[in-house]
Amino acid sequence: MPAHDWTRVEAGIFHDFHTVWIANLRTVLNDGLLPPGYYALAEQHFGGPITDVLTLHTNPASGSLPPLPPDTGGTAVAEAPPHVRRVIQMESAAIARRRTLAVRHVSGHRLIALIEIVSPANKDRARSVEEFARKVVSALDVGIHVLLVDLFPPGPHDPQGMHGIIAQHLSQSGEPYDLPAEEPLTLASYAAGPALDVYLEHLAAGASLTDIPLFLRPDRYINVPLETSYRAAYRGMPAFWRDVLEGRPPIA
Repeated sequence: MPAHDWTRVEAGIFHDFHTVWIANLRTVLNDGLLPPGYYALAEQHFGGPITDVLTLHTNPASGSLPPLPPDTGGTAVAEAPPHVRRVIQMESAAIARRRTLAVRHVSGHRLIALIEIVSPANKDRARSVEEFARKVVSALDVGIHVLLVDLFPPGPHDPQGMHGIIAQHLSQSGEPYDLPAEEPLTLASYAAGPALDVYLEHLAAGASLTDIPLFLRPDRYINVPLETSYRAAYRGMPAFWRDVLEGRPPIA
């Protein structure tokens, strides 16, 4: 199934799909895709109805930077590098920020990674884009891996896409990201470690989604089945909005 052009519908329609997609990803992750000891929860943002999947690992140890989870489960990067077309490693100077906060779930379980699916509300104004980018960068600063799914084309506040804004923050420069004009949608996986590795895929509306890595450690990952989970979420889309998204005259 191709990624649809979600600019054809109002933000509330995508929010409905977004919520179902997150729930489906949560099920897939917890139904055997994550290694033992890991689990995924859907969590609500404060201040807005935008849901993300948080991948957590049981680790109540104290300290500003808890030890890495065990090197079991998932796929080792050294043995099978992720299949993406673009890999970027940030220079060490670009990630040499102070790491002063330990990010944990309220239960005391350590937050390992998160999945962020960009919504129209994240791009509707400069402040929204800045807040989203800072959230991702802050997570990476304390060693939390991030998987970003941006199925909306660049707008006036993110002219190179949401990853382009994040990359500028990470590199601490104003150098624009070279987003392919013919493939303006972005899948980005950030592996937070001594260096920051970014695994990127770009696509156009109408292209199929690809599996993308979600890192559990800087050297280990699982592949998240975006295509099959997207398809499952889309199955329940009302027929009227299916017609709009697929370019057919909707039947009232």
